[in-house]
Amino acid sequence: MLDTYIGRRQSGIKLANRIAYTGESPLWRNNIMRRRDFLTTITTATTANLANQLPALESVNERFPAPPPLPFGDRPSGLKIKSVRAARLVPKIPVPTYQPTNGVWDGYQVEVANPLSIYPRFKPRRSLVLADDLGVESVVVETNKGITGYGFGGAGASFFVDRHLPKLVLGEDPFQVERLSDIMYRGTLYYGRKGAAIHAVSAVDNALWDIVGKALQQPVYQLLTTKQPKPVPAYCTGNNIDQAVDFGYTKLKLALPHGPADGEAGLDKNEELVRGARQKLGPDGKLMLDCWMSLTESYTEQLAARLAPYDVYWMEECLMPDDYVGMGRLNAKIKSTKMATGEHEATRYGFELLARHKSAQIWQPDMNWCGGLTELRWIDALARSHGLPVILHGGYRGGSSHFVYANENTPWCEMFLPLPGGPPEVYRRFEQEHQITRGPEGIYMRPPQRPGFGFELKPA
Repeated sequence: MLDTYIGRRQSGIKLANRIAYTGESPLWRNNIMRRRDFLTTITTATTANLANQLPALESVNERFPAPPPLPFGDRPSGLKIKSVRAARLVPKIPVPTYQPTNGVWDGYQVEVANPLSIYPRFKPRRSLVLADDLGVESVVVETNKGITGYGFGGAGASFFVDRHLPKLVLGEDPFQVERLSDIMYRGTLYYGRKGAAIHAVSAVDNALWDIVGKALQQPVYQLLTTKQPKPVPAYCTGNNIDQAVDFGYTKLKLALPHGPADGEAGLDKNEELVRGARQKLGPDGKLMLDCWMSLTESYTEQLAARLAPYDVYWMEECLMPDDYVGMGRLNAKIKSTKMATGEHEATRYGFELLARHKSAQIWQPDMNWCGGLTELRWIDALARSHGLPVILHGGYRGGSSHFVYANENTPWCEMFLPLPGGPPEVYRRFEQEHQITRGPEGIYMRPPQRPGFGFELKPA
């Protein structure tokens, strides 16, 4: 199924996009207008007034393919942003805590190849590399009419949410997601562009979408498509292979344990891991490998050659994310598997560099790290213009599943299973939250049907 996305001809993609992106359904707009009583208070803006409120961005964006028009358009909503704050969000109904089964792979207290693996002191456990506490990654945005939005970002987001972003968006209409996304991006350019600043922009932007969905009494995915989507095939990330296969996954992504510093012995162990996974998954399952920015070009070529007999579908983030040229060389040389990247890339400008250098066949932006849902729509439009699929990093979390579900250019969803050893309620709630079903491609998921992102959360 995924090969059909990668094999499309560029001219066909551009033609399809031109048709899809210029259409607009009056029925869709009218249906939205009936969904909420408060919309009857929306004032009618003249063309001149609207032009004053929304500065023209066409000159900035003219070289980028545009995403589809937003169904809620440019109309003033009557809502105003009253407050923006970083806050830890917790489930309304607490999830049981438990001690995972001894010896399971948890992604932290185990060896995982990483950018610092070249230094012996950082090799034994991934937890030696990761920050202990960079603050909360979620935000709460309140409006003047009592509608509150929740949004998720990434590491370090709270610093900028607490100290800068409210200054840029307070008093604004939360429905103006394109305008506010641009304001936050431009306002943080002098210290931002990528990383923690964009993580913060992502969190606030996502919270605005949550507000829009709640105001219109629609799940966010209905704001992204006029079609009725189908459940999305999912793959499982992690090295608890038996658990994933027993659960029903037919697609599995492994975390590479060893990098160049481990030499030939590390290559042998990596091959052993992949061989064992292929045996348990069977010949028809999809097998991927996450290299987490840890390899060199020469090591990647050696590893790809070693793993060719096991039909690895893609190798992910082989090099550090700024090495666009190196990734492009690997993408041109290696034929036994596909190159994938984008988890640590941000904004349409960063992904334009991936496109320019032909660095990957699969793009993997993270909605909570790349600039938020508004920017993700631009990244996806760019990917479509190059005939590339977009398979989100962490596609099941933080509201991302709404984009995955609505977007025909996103054929799979990444998921993580709760660790082995928990009470049955943990796994039952996991299945309920993500509306898990099973079918020919293994596990399928859908987002919540509740308004907004459908989070069942509250501030701690």
